[in-house]
Amino acid sequence: MTTATADGLHVVCPHCQTTNRVRTAQLGSAPDCGQCHQPLFTGHPVALDAAAFDRHVGRGQLPVLVDFWAPWCGPCRQMAPAFEQAARTLEPQVRVAKVDTEAQPGLGARFNIRSIPTLALFVGGREIARQPGAMGGADIVRWTQQALGRAAAA
Repeated sequence: MTTATADGLHVVCPHCQTTNRVRTAQLGSAPDCGQCHQPLFTGHPVALDAAAFDRHVGRGQLPVLVDFWAPWCGPCRQMAPAFEQAARTLEPQVRVAKVDTEAQPGLGARFNIRSIPTLALFVGGREIARQPGAMGGADIVRWTQQALGRAAAA
């Protein structure tokens, strides 16, 4: 589910955090950032600090799937390859991102993250779904698509 304008939709660059306007039909054709000329989609989760989180979730018009995790968390480390796999499948329709709650405790507190790993899906700047616990790659993709489908039907 993406919210598009007549000119396209806003996609935040994972490298320089510049907001780019991309035509919906061009999402799958490997668009580059107009500012830094790096790919807008890498097939890998984007590590977010608080400022980048606010840009991607608040300004970008793609749904954003966030893995709240910590480096000391065994299940988080175990789920990391599955989350990478999900990023390759979900992009470019969904921005896939990670927030290290050790390095960004304010974001964990802001979203009341009580256990990790926790997946949270944001659309239009607000959280629409949350899933605690480690999951496999196919399950992450399925959960995300189902949550987006429910949001679109609502």
